[in-house]
Amino acid sequence: MIGHRPSAALLAASLLLTGCGSGAAAIPDHRPEAVPTTSAPPPSPSITVEAAPRQLPGLGPKTLAQVPSRARQAVMVTGRGKDSALSTVVLYERTAAGWEAIGKSWPAHNALKGWTDHHRAGDLHSPIGVYTLTDAGGRLRDPGTRLPYDRSGGFTATGTGFEGEPLAGSFDHVIAINYNREPGTSPLDWTRPLGAGRGGGIWLHVDHDGPTQGCVSIARRHMRELLLALDPGLDPVVVMGDTKSLAR
Repeated sequence: MIGHRPSAALLAASLLLTGCGSGAAAIPDHRPEAVPTTSAPPPSPSITVEAAPRQLPGLGPKTLAQVPSRARQAVMVTGRGKDSALSTVVLYERTAAGWEAIGKSWPAHNALKGWTDHHRAGDLHSPIGVYTLTDAGGRLRDPGTRLPYDRSGGFTATGTGFEGEPLAGSFDHVIAINYNREPGTSPLDWTRPLGAGRGGGIWLHVDHDGPTQGCVSIARRHMRELLLALDPGLDPVVVMGDTKSLAR
């Protein structure tokens, strides 16, 4: 019996499907061609902009230039106006980020007639400027300050102030402002490097609820806080004057 032979058409189809046999056409590859990839550009290096250290607020270039670079404590006394006897006091310390306020602002009094760039003895003005703070003293015992402290009966205040307020106790604690005085001496030392005519004896002292003759006064509790906070190792200074003058 003769077997059934597949037709030529079926044989050709079988070869195409299996890919076998010589001379058989290969099945074309219909996979999509690989698309060459373009590598993303490297990210731009980030630029870090460092903020400038904070400066003492309200000071212009002329006043800032007077603040010693070594100073790391500053008592800011800002007068309300050139002719005003009212001011505020804030203690600042210099950190890596710049100057930072230590605590709150305190109300204060300055001289009866306000502020001056050229203080004279008896002119009833407080001197504008930046001055070092190196010495303290008072009628009462040292509350624990790190500044040299001279306790003496010479710090006794008597009489009344410009508004009739009693002056008693005003010098219980004082910090000498180094305007026309010899640093490193008692606040009671009367050496006047600029001459007697330029005045002196300008202190931070206990407030008597009225204008001063040239000093800056703050409440008793604030005076004690300031004495405890000031550190001679931080080279403290006082920056003092009316708002407009300090902004120069």
